[in-house]
Amino acid sequence: MNPFIYSDDNKRYHTLNYYNKHKYGFKVYKAVIEAGFSCPNINTGGCIFCDGGSGYFTNAELSVENQIKSELERIHKKNPDARAIAYFQANTNTYAPVSKLRELFEIPLKFSDICGISIGTRADCLPDDVTDYLSDLNLRTNLTVELGLQSVHDKTIDYINRGYTHAEFIKGYQKLKQKNIRVCLHIINGLPCETPDMMLETARQVAFMKPDAVKIQMLHIISGTRLSDIYLKNNFNMLSMQDYIDITVNQLGLLPPETVIERITGDGDKRKLIAPLWSADKIAVLGGIDKRMSELDSFQGKFFQKYVTNPVK
Repeated sequence: MNPFIYSDDNKRYHTLNYYNKHKYGFKVYKAVIEAGFSCPNINTGGCIFCDGGSGYFTNAELSVENQIKSELERIHKKNPDARAIAYFQANTNTYAPVSKLRELFEIPLKFSDICGISIGTRADCLPDDVTDYLSDLNLRTNLTVELGLQSVHDKTIDYINRGYTHAEFIKGYQKLKQKNIRVCLHIINGLPCETPDMMLETARQVAFMKPDAVKIQMLHIISGTRLSDIYLKNNFNMLSMQDYIDITVNQLGLLPPETVIERITGDGDKRKLIAPLWSADKIAVLGGIDKRMSELDSFQGKFFQKYVTNPVK
């Protein structure tokens, strides 16, 4: 018997599919959008793993309205009854005046088959007028703001050139939570110089924050990034698939069971993926996580009360 309460199947973690099914009662997909935003970190070289803002699924040649229409057409071919979350994914989607944000983020509200909005951004791009607008938007749709945490360790944050400290991240996160906005945090396993214990500490501190959702993925080496230059020159060690599975299973054990796991592996552009090549086989990774959790009789939150005891400073 599956010991995890937030599951209708064999999954021992709180999947996005479970969350959507019980929140909405129908199938929900992501309609991915590129709205033409930039990023404040570009002038300092950007994060070393950045591949142009993570928007390779999108078609920036179309207007936001036409991108939504195209995505809904794609989704309805899969499932005519499905609805979608408008996902502003590429670059930093609050890095603009509120007037511009209002112009773009109001567009999805016109579509009956859009049931929510997800906005990817940085924790240092949330001034008061922006969070005030997001709070208003949150009253009119199902809003999620996605923040790229990656790691809680400032040594790692400096190395990957994220551009602001962990303490600054916490301030941005808390501003959103004070507005009762749903927040999804992104963490990356396998960052250079990080040990498994450091990755578990990231999960422990994230668990104490009790975010609404988390995305977990393996570091991807994508050709053309600064990280690829470092990797090809130094060939630093990367996690094996089994390493990644074991670390992720242990992280899930620390995270509170109510936190939705929106992603548990990644989608690196296979045309440009240098390493790890195993990450392209998502079915094997997902199956490996399910198998290992069953073998260990583990589940999300198993160790939450025992180990998540110290506040984030």
